[in-house]
Amino acid sequence: MAGKGTPATALLAKQKVAHQLHAYDHDPKHESYGLEAAEALGLEPDRVFKTLVADVDGKLTVGVVPVTGQLDLKALAAAVGGKRAKMAEAAAAQRATGYVLGGISPLGQRSRLPVVIDSSAEKFETIYCSAGRRGLEVELAPADLVRLTSATVAPIRA
Repeated sequence: MAGKGTPATALLAKQKVAHQLHAYDHDPKHESYGLEAAEALGLEPDRVFKTLVADVDGKLTVGVVPVTGQLDLKALAAAVGGKRAKMAEAAAAQRATGYVLGGISPLGQRSRLPVVIDSSAEKFETIYCSAGRRGLEVELAPADLVRLTSATVAPIRA
């Protein structure tokens, strides 16, 4: 993986967090980045989490939910003490995180955004999320993801 690192993998290495990278060939025709990852890696979809960027009362906020679910925008807003949430514009999400859509990781983002992880993550020993590019997932303990992102854990899956 030399030369293939991302800000997410660099953060994991710097913090000496136990993790495992899982690469797969990304198919640009697939309808869902997250479900594609689960299928390609032979994983239970509920253990694979997608990173979504929303606008909560004018402030970008990250929601991390299982790929089998949707982000409950009202629950996300409530989890960060906000009133209203809507999905962020793609360009704003990419600019703030430094990642492309389908490769947005909750780790190592360009701007430190508030992160809320769906509480279902806590029922697994390890979960998977984007490692910062399409076709690369990182497996790590939910508690490590929470710690590294200073995340709030709340039921935000619709």
